Amino acid sequence: MRRKTAQYIREYKWSNIFAMIRNNRKDPELCVDDFKGKIVVITGATSGIGYITARKYASKGANLLAINRNEEKSEKLRREIESEFGVRCDYKIADLSNLKDIFRVSKELVELDAPIDLIIHNAGVYLTKRELTTDGFEKVLVVHYLSSFIMNYLLLDRLKSQKNARIIMVGSEGHRFAAWGLRLDDLNWQKRKYSGLKSYGSAKTAQLLSMIVFADKLKGSGVTINTMHPGAVKTDTGQENGPVYRWFKRNIFDKTLKSPEISAEALYYLGVSKELDGVTGKFFNLTTLEEPAPPALDREVACELWEETLKMTGLKEHKIKD
Repeated sequence: MRRKTAQYIREYKWSNIFAMIRNNRKDPELCVDDFKGKIVVITGATSGIGYITARKYASKGANLLAINRNEEKSEKLRREIESEFGVRCDYKIADLSNLKDIFRVSKELVELDAPIDLIIHNAGVYLTKRELTTDGFEKVLVVHYLSSFIMNYLLLDRLKSQKNARIIMVGSEGHRFAAWGLRLDDLNWQKRKYSGLKSYGSAKTAQLLSMIVFADKLKGSGVTINTMHPGAVKTDTGQENGPVYRWFKRNIFDKTLKSPEISAEALYYLGVSKELDGVTGKFFNLTTLEEPAPPALDREVACELWEETLKMTGLKEHKIKD
């Protein structure tokens, strides 16, 4: 760990930090092309960025398959989208902090009759206190990292057989909170004092590291995978935390944030624009290409994390075609 810390210190560049600050002020590129008749899978589509993004794609003719926790909200979304835009809006109910639900819904996606044109991994959570899932894993890691990993892994062969699809993971500049990298020996935060910012940064770093290996496995298939920071926008993330956090978020933090409309525009551009044909394994701040922090670029750790994740999730026994 000490060796890696020294390596990362040498690799940090002030120019990348200044670029991030500049990019945070930029508006996203816009795409005017339609997406008529295409199928978009999106997680966490009943509120915030996911909701606005679902409406954006529907307004451009896309059919939606939303993966949400709440059936009542999902049904409301379905009625709204179908009546307003005249497209299909199906949904599947799954708790993306529960491995059983993640595996189930992933296998249901594999068995879909129609091709999947785009997957947007948007579901997220932010916790100020460590919380374990029913599977015994730290919740932020599962929702932000393991859920997208399992889904992508199980869909690899299917997507490659289509020869054309895009995967977008909603990441975050917050990966920079894991400044000295992942602790592969403590992904569950059992050996360290828990920090909401650090656990979030670690999960987002893991997400970026997984992208390195997924991009390798998808190379030449016509399927691309990229990660984007959705901008500093107002969402409902963090509502699971205590009253002090919620007050601070509502009265202080939220007042400085932008509308999630900019995130939806960026996600539409990244999902549809011909400018992104063949572009894979990249990190975008909205639609501006950016270099992640050094720990999120470490290919050696990415491969070690890949193997550790296969063991954690039980995917080691599930073979995919290279």
